[in-house]
Amino acid sequence: MDEESGEVLSQTVLAQRVGWCADLVAGMVSGLLAERWNCADVEVLASGQDAGGRKLPSNAWMALRRLGWTVTAPEGVKVNDRIVRMAQEQAGRALRSASWRAELTAGVLATWPADPRKRTAQEWEQVRKAVPGGEHLPSSIVKSRTRQAARFLAANGRLPVDVFELEGVPKVARMLLLAACDRQQATIERSDTDPSRVLLRLQLPTRPDPRAYADWTWVACPIMLPPTVPADAVLHLPTLRLTGRQVRADLAYTHAVSKAQRTGHTVAVGVDWGLNTLLSAGALRLHEGGRVTALGAGGQFRAAGILAKQHRLRRHGERLHAKADHYQRLTGRDERHQLVGKLAVLRDEIRHVSDRRTNLNAALASPHHPRLEVGDLPPPVLPVAGRPRPGRLAADRRPRPDPSGQDRHRQGQRAHGHPRRGRQTRNGSGHHDKPPGGTGRRPAPPGASHHAPRPGDAGHPPPPGPTAGRVSVRRDTHQRTG
Repeated sequence: MDEESGEVLSQTVLAQRVGWCADLVAGMVSGLLAERWNCADVEVLASGQDAGGRKLPSNAWMALRRLGWTVTAPEGVKVNDRIVRMAQEQAGRALRSASWRAELTAGVLATWPADPRKRTAQEWEQVRKAVPGGEHLPSSIVKSRTRQAARFLAANGRLPVDVFELEGVPKVARMLLLAACDRQQATIERSDTDPSRVLLRLQLPTRPDPRAYADWTWVACPIMLPPTVPADAVLHLPTLRLTGRQVRADLAYTHAVSKAQRTGHTVAVGVDWGLNTLLSAGALRLHEGGRVTALGAGGQFRAAGILAKQHRLRRHGERLHAKADHYQRLTGRDERHQLVGKLAVLRDEIRHVSDRRTNLNAALASPHHPRLEVGDLPPPVLPVAGRPRPGRLAADRRPRPDPSGQDRHRQGQRAHGHPRRGRQTRNGSGHHDKPPGGTGRRPAPPGASHHAPRPGDAGHPPPPGPTAGRVSVRRDTHQRTG
């Protein structure tokens, strides 16, 4: 609601006015980043000290003002000092985050490998020593930065000088960091009757180019808090983001947590690993009399990215094996057959897919896995029938043929030389003949097998231990205002 006119603003009008303010802030942030996006200025900000040796404030906007990095609004536009604070805060955060990427990129460029697509063990050791904290850095981060530099090399014929040439000036998000403001720009208060209701008041422009302070009015925005926010928590000014025609608030809060004791606990978390679920966890409660009950559905290991690629490579390998078996049956022992060359190419591709599956299994068992998540216990992650062999991952069990890929010819239609077994073949007279024995299956030539071997059978590592990887829990605090 607009407090000056008393008009109730619709969701579209509120998003429009927040967008006008966000555009003003984004314009100032873009100008400041374009001016300070270089190695020298980022190193000065990352050092934590000004020219006089004094420690820089933790707030980014205050640190930039201590260094004298100012920004002004466009000519003819009137904004208060709190809008400038939000622009400096957003720009300062972006410049501070570039410091770590600059060190990472410098380490990758200083130890550029002979083959950027695959480093040797010695080259991996060199790049980890060159990057600060590289011994604990996931390999995927180094690989992604290497691919980015390789694309720059292919486009320009040389390696980039630093991350600032490699990335360029970053794009600016449309947001309002109200944490950099005080009560003259925004306030937030809980309702006295309902702790789950919050009122956010902030000044927003009434036009995209405010010419005077009269073009800024106070707007009251009610917010509904989720039940996860305690009633006694201290609320902080949120960050407003635009999502389509909606305004979402990233709300932070602070609440007291009692100090944990070493003994006398009645709630515990149990973690176990197995072949089917790899890693499972659940909370337990101890009651009087020694009775133990489970709390909720628990959680399990999730590596959706690697497992999706594993299944995709498995299906691709099955198709390659089926096609290779078909070519082998057609060529027989004739080394001059026109399909011999294609069969050799297929076998090379099968070996390549097998190596890729082996590398994926090694990445899944590696303690440097980039992301492991814990969530509510879903249906089985690997819904493959059968029991896995001892010492093998459940993802490596031999799958059944995909019925969607089978050829379903109607009775009496030509098979057209389809690689599926059990098909009748057409002889020179135009009649369909069955193989000897009447089983509907043609005998395979020497060296061929009706059963496609599993790519990557050899070299699969055992399942990861219970300490492999990192476990993180992510909670979304986006709230809609309006």
